[in-house]
Order: sequence, then C-alpha cells, then structure tokens
Amino acid sequence: MQFHQLFEKQRKLDLFIEENQHVQKDVFAEKGLALLVELSELANETRCFKFWSTKGPSEKTVLLEEFVDSIHFMLSLGNMRGFQLKEWPYLKEKQELTETFLTTTQMILTFLQHQNEDNYRAMWQQYSIIAYNLNFTIDDVLQAYELKNEKNYDRQRNGY
Repeated sequence: MQFHQLFEKQRKLDLFIEENQHVQKDVFAEKGLALLVELSELANETRCFKFWSTKGPSEKTVLLEEFVDSIHFMLSLGNMRGFQLKEWPYLKEKQELTETFLTTTQMILTFLQHQNEDNYRAMWQQYSIIAYNLNFTIDDVLQAYELKNEKNYDRQRNGY
C-alpha cells in the first residue's frame, strides 16, 4: 500500500462512522480538537516533557498507535477540505521532542484557523519530523494505520 491510498481508506472509514453515528453536521472543528488531543496523548506517552520523572517512554508499539490516531484525523481533515498528499513528506531533522510537539501544536492550530493547502502540508511536515525523531519508518506508519483502521471499524460495529 502507498501513502496516498490512506486518504481513500480514511474517506471510507469516515463515511462508515458518519452513517453509523447518524452525523448530520460538519464535524471539522470536532476532528480538529480530536487531533490536538491525540497529539497530546502521543506526547504523554513519550514522556519527553516530564523532567520530574525517571520513567522512560512507552514501548514503540504504544507510541506508534498514538501516532496513527493523529494520522486518522489529519487524513480526515484533509479529505474534508479537498487536500491530499501524494507521498509522505520525508523530513529528517533531529529535534528535541518537547519543542517539536509545541511547534506541531501551533501548526495544527494555524491550519484549523486558516484552512489552506500550505498550512495542511506544514502540519504533515511536522508529523514527519515527529516520526523521524521516534524512529518510525513509513512502513511502520502504514502498518500501524492498517491495524488501527480495522480496529476503528470493529469499534463502530460493536457500539464503541
């Protein structure tokens, strides 16, 4: 599977959820807030900002699942506004994670306030930097997305 195919998979999942949940309104703002929450959950699992603690980050599988939770919402927001990327934006920049999470939060907020393709791409670029700094490959992301996508369908079928 190629990265650009995720947009279609997400479109189908969103349609399934909206039909299953009888969504009758534009949920762009809700998805935007969900994206910010998922980013925070990922930051929490990395523990990068917890200078007061000696406990290390969660296992890679946990971090990857939190990461792709964000990817679901980013794809969905792009689909809602007609923005799609053809390929993963490979940015290999070593950065301190706390600063990266803060910058990513700002990029998300900028996109939510000014919904254009440049801001959408900038948000993805920040996620690429997070992936690089967490040692995730595009194959890791694609596999984790597939697993979480199926889990999301199962959750809908089982009254999540």
